[in-house]
Amino acid sequence: MRQTRNPDRKVPTRRISFEESFQDVPRHFAAEGNLILSCLAASLSSVFPDGEDFFVRSVRHYRDEITDPELKRQVSGFIGQESVHGREHRAFNDRLDRLGYPTKRFERITKKGLALRERALSPESNLAVTAALEHFTATLAELVLSSEETRDLFGHPAVRDLFVWHALEESEHKAVAFDVYKAIGGSERTRVVTMNILRFGFVISMAVGVTVCLLGDRDSYRRGNLRRSWRTARRSPFMTRDLWLQLRDYNRHDFHPDDSDTSQLVEKWRTVLFGEEGTLNDKLATSAA
Repeated sequence: MRQTRNPDRKVPTRRISFEESFQDVPRHFAAEGNLILSCLAASLSSVFPDGEDFFVRSVRHYRDEITDPELKRQVSGFIGQESVHGREHRAFNDRLDRLGYPTKRFERITKKGLALRERALSPESNLAVTAALEHFTATLAELVLSSEETRDLFGHPAVRDLFVWHALEESEHKAVAFDVYKAIGGSERTRVVTMNILRFGFVISMAVGVTVCLLGDRDSYRRGNLRRSWRTARRSPFMTRDLWLQLRDYNRHDFHPDDSDTSQLVEKWRTVLFGEEGTLNDKLATSAA
């Protein structure tokens, strides 16, 4: 019996390294030196290393219960991709730490918080969190891949490359954790309640992260800097109602991540990044399907 809606889904593990290209990332790397967007990207990146490790553990816990060989193959790809994401964002966070961002402090807080959650709550609950946050990342990934304006906001080419690559792979595996949750008979009530909590909790945590980051930046206290940064940030695609509604779509009783068809976007960016003349081929060591 099929446990995945898309048995042909390809989830390749790409061995890639951005570390060298991070060495010339400046303090305010976002477009036009935007303070708020630089802090937002840093705050997002700071939760990824330990967040991705948590996702891997949550899905791996149920791998032996998967009977569909295609979903099992996709789970292996999911684990491979998320592991590389964590490693590359940790390298980016190391660079940001040297520039004065509180990324390593945020990493420690994230790690402790997730460890506490895993001790206190059930594996099913942790998988529900993973499935919900995968919808967050898939929604943001679709925005990044479809909107040149959004990609340009990352500013420095190395930062843009990191997030575009991450967006591609999030789109490739966006339904895997959800399909595993469905396959193990995860509760619909738990799935929806988890998203309702996270939808606000994640936004609040990012707002706190950005605030802490700005408070520690001397440029935040220079007249006009924050006002100029806020004018750009509030008009960005990250602040639209459409994005919020796409996140809320997860609450539908018949929701599935593949309802938003991103297959053409995935094919386009696979070619752009890793085709014969792919822009990231020079950072790629090996690739395995």
